Amino acid sequence: MSFFGGGTDLASFYEEYGGAVLSTTFDKYCYVNVRHLPPFFDYRTHLTYSQKETVNSIDEIEHPLIREAMRFLDIRQIRLLYDADLPARTGLGTSSSFAVGMLNAFYALKGKQVDKKRLADEAIYLEREMCKEAGGIQDQIAAAYGGLNRIDMDRYGYTVKPIVISNQRKRELNDRLMLFFTGFTRFSAEVQKKTSQSMPEKIKQLLHMKEMVNEAEKILISRGSLDDFGRLLHESWQLKRGLSAGISTNAIDEVYQKAMQAGALGGKLLGAGGGGFLLFYVEPEKQPAVRAALKGLLHVPFLFESSGTSIVHYTAEDYELEENR
Repeated sequence: MSFFGGGTDLASFYEEYGGAVLSTTFDKYCYVNVRHLPPFFDYRTHLTYSQKETVNSIDEIEHPLIREAMRFLDIRQIRLLYDADLPARTGLGTSSSFAVGMLNAFYALKGKQVDKKRLADEAIYLEREMCKEAGGIQDQIAAAYGGLNRIDMDRYGYTVKPIVISNQRKRELNDRLMLFFTGFTRFSAEVQKKTSQSMPEKIKQLLHMKEMVNEAEKILISRGSLDDFGRLLHESWQLKRGLSAGISTNAIDEVYQKAMQAGALGGKLLGAGGGGFLLFYVEPEKQPAVRAALKGLLHVPFLFESSGTSIVHYTAEDYELEENR
């Protein structure tokens, strides 16, 4: 869940100007279950996600992320099951979370444990280089590290700095955020590509959005009112809408306006744009009015989390590949 700085994590921007993002992870997960496939079937790999694949070679796999990850780590003869709490293509980094979680599971299958930076780096390489998908690097980093963080990036790499605030202040922020599903989905890479193409005309806006990360961090670590965080979200959303025609739609603008009229101080469309989830900052006493104004949309309560990717169950396997048997 990216609050500020989205768009500055594109290589075409941060390698020249430096980028910064303020984001958090929250308690909606994707689950990747991997084991070696027993040799009782007439296929060597069984994949279950939104579709089902049974293949005999990596080259036959249709899902590009799974195919390239298996090539990258030399993973063969597996059964993989993917499930998620939230739908794909909705702006909440499900693709990158899947990439990070899958790499973590693959390493565990090989009896290895790697650090969060390596998982983030390799997920970025997997999506941006091997799969040639347009987009930034913040989702992979957030999914790997977890927590409420400031992420700074430049041509030399990136740093992850936790936002140090009390549990009480973090709860207050959490309690003032409302998440709604618009019902629209899109491929973020397509929106990112349009945004990247218009980059030369948008440098000024992106530099302003980067500066907002500093402002947002100051608001969080100060003892002042959190309401300024909500107002800054609104300012950031107005800037982001100007980056590309594909970021918002008339329907999304209408929903946003209804929430603001009902009492929200600010909000944003999460992800690259074009559809998915809308996040609003709403004072507790005004939340019933906002929920009523957006009664046609699904409200999704959530809590911040801080662990990032993790192995939740592990059983070591002694397994010999078929060709070595």
